[in-house]
Amino acid sequence: MAFIEPRVSLSGGTATVREVATGALLATIGVASAADVDVAVQAAVEAQPAWAASPAVERAAVLRRAAQALAANRECVVEWLIREGGGIRAKAEHEVASTLDELWVAASLPTRPHGVLLPAEPGRRSHARRVPLGVVGVISPWNFPLLLAMRAVAPALALGNAVVLKPDPRTAVSGGHVIARLFEEADLPADLLQVVPGPADPGRALVAHPAVAMIAFTGSTAVGRQIGERAGGLLKRVSLELGGNNAMIVLADADVDAAASAGAWGAFFHQGQVCMAAGRHIVVAEVAEEYLDRLAARADALRVGDPWTQDVQLGPIIDEVQLKRVRRIVEDTLAGGGVLRAGGGADGLFHRPTVIQVDSPDAPAFAEEVFGPVAPVLVVRDEEEALRVANGVEHGLTAAIRTADSVHGLELAARLRTGVAHVNDQTINDNAFVPFGGRGASGNGTRYGAEQSVEEFTQWQWLTVRADQSHLPF
Repeated sequence: MAFIEPRVSLSGGTATVREVATGALLATIGVASAADVDVAVQAAVEAQPAWAASPAVERAAVLRRAAQALAANRECVVEWLIREGGGIRAKAEHEVASTLDELWVAASLPTRPHGVLLPAEPGRRSHARRVPLGVVGVISPWNFPLLLAMRAVAPALALGNAVVLKPDPRTAVSGGHVIARLFEEADLPADLLQVVPGPADPGRALVAHPAVAMIAFTGSTAVGRQIGERAGGLLKRVSLELGGNNAMIVLADADVDAAASAGAWGAFFHQGQVCMAAGRHIVVAEVAEEYLDRLAARADALRVGDPWTQDVQLGPIIDEVQLKRVRRIVEDTLAGGGVLRAGGGADGLFHRPTVIQVDSPDAPAFAEEVFGPVAPVLVVRDEEEALRVANGVEHGLTAAIRTADSVHGLELAARLRTGVAHVNDQTINDNAFVPFGGRGASGNGTRYGAEQSVEEFTQWQWLTVRADQSHLPF
């Protein structure tokens, strides 16, 4: 892990980074204050114009070198993701691979056409071009800390912006210091990327700073609402990728065993700590009992433990606060009439994958985004009721439909009020090449993806020029 040397010279004090599974000390890092954020933003403001004016091929080369640095130090980064974030090795390796995709795609952005020629009268030329915003503030989460920070940092830098990144304090190394080190290795010019780890205070300072043109936030709906309200009042651009309470719909003609496999993956991958997790399993009555049996059997078979030293499918919940929330939701659901079909218990931070049959969409585990390894299953009469239930929440991120008739599945998917929908797959899907974003309480639209990033991290400038200096009527 020597590749990463976390910065400690910040005025907000220091914090310890501990392995989630064992509590072992991994590092000591600095904590940013509001004053540190101001210094970081001012440095980024001064560095950004020269970066924006640099040749496109030079900016592209920096992104390519960052990708090469990540590939060369893959094992070190994987270790940080496992030990600091509590994910299993397969999750960490997938996160690194997806981050590499983000970097390679971002490296293509500077050399794409960035303007259009517009109609104009004779003697005048009119065109529009995309120009950088200036300084972009990125506030990233802990569950996929490297990937969900890089999907904003990489395109923002590639398109000529400077970036101030505030990673979640629970994963400040893998979500912040790793990224700084990669771009240091890539010879990114000084001050263009600033990392200011810490709790809410540096995040609030970043949102409020007058020199920050945009905030890209990935996290909870509650915090996203606060950021949107504050940024809106300051007339900042804001990208909000928020929570999801996603539906896994199983129709009567589905392959039930395949559906249960997809349901288990969607509900329990990374301990359910994924915004795209299958949080609501909606199953048509004809196959409900078989689905419950098969899903519970898969849950019971999964191994839970320390992902760094053991061969397991689930690691620990990120911290005690999140564990208490998961436990509260499970207990309230069972007290309200839910039937436990698998799991239900926890040993320290290690929560068993849990299946609960609920009898109402209002059951806590079904109505709330749990962000834990909990699969609530609701039995419905038919596909029309399934669609009504699926659309009956304020979130609208992703959904999946399992059916033998994929054409009909697509017709049903078109009726879902989500930004993403999958037929005969599970809910957790994303890559660097697709438009990704949610609706309603899940965010303010499609914000990420190869094509969407250009729109997101630049703005139009209209330019005209006349061939002569003729006089006007006045």
